[in-house]
Amino acid sequence: MHSLHVNGFDMHYLDIGEGPPLVCVHGSLCDFRIWSAVLGPLTRRHRVIAVSLRHFFPAHWDGVGDTYSIAQHVDDVIAFIETFDTKPVDLMGHSRGGHICFRVAQRRPDLLRKLILAEPGGELDESLDPDFKPGPSPLAARFAACAAEIAQGDIDGGLQIFMDALEGPGAWKRIPATSKQLLRDNATTLLGQTRDQRPPFSKADAEAIKTPTLFIGGANTKGMLPKVLHALAANVRGARTEMIPGTTHPMFEQAPQRYCEIVLDFLAS
Repeated sequence: MHSLHVNGFDMHYLDIGEGPPLVCVHGSLCDFRIWSAVLGPLTRRHRVIAVSLRHFFPAHWDGVGDTYSIAQHVDDVIAFIETFDTKPVDLMGHSRGGHICFRVAQRRPDLLRKLILAEPGGELDESLDPDFKPGPSPLAARFAACAAEIAQGDIDGGLQIFMDALEGPGAWKRIPATSKQLLRDNATTLLGQTRDQRPPFSKADAEAIKTPTLFIGGANTKGMLPKVLHALAANVRGARTEMIPGTTHPMFEQAPQRYCEIVLDFLAS
């Protein structure tokens, strides 16, 4: 594990393999360990740099303060990439990390060679969603409820609300013990996420992406995530989309070999 002091924060990361650099950004409740299932195949051809965002493990944040936001994490990822002498980089993000990578590509396309978005998290505005209704995200109340449980010390109770909202009833019970512990290690970040105020994706946002882009999804993922993926892919010029059969949101853990085949083919093309 390495660290860089970025924007006043020690940003920890793994740096494994040799070749063109591939920077990986995790999603909600995760950290650089979430990529462990795909490190072997990816590092055969690439230098994989997996970061832990501000306030995520190995940090132990108490949830207090205003330094957890999409905007802050975008600034941090940009500053992190700028420190490396091998630019441009390939950038890959999952879920909320996909949203962050999308915004990095909007602001600093000069830092990127290719962009991979694995079910980017977020909402769509009226220009991309015919069913758009102003107001909080439909998931906002559920996330606030899980954050309230975590704030009161019921970590598992809060995480169960979060995972069941994301993946459907019973999702928390189906998660392996090692994966549950990773989520527990980052549980307090949900206190910050309730204040995230991430902007919705617009048609203009998608059309502004000029970096060659790959979207990857789980064919069995439910809810808003597939809708966001397909809406963005339809409006990012030249975007490629791959859906992995038999998988849901953590598709690279459920089908790591197929996921890596798709990623490596795209990066080599």
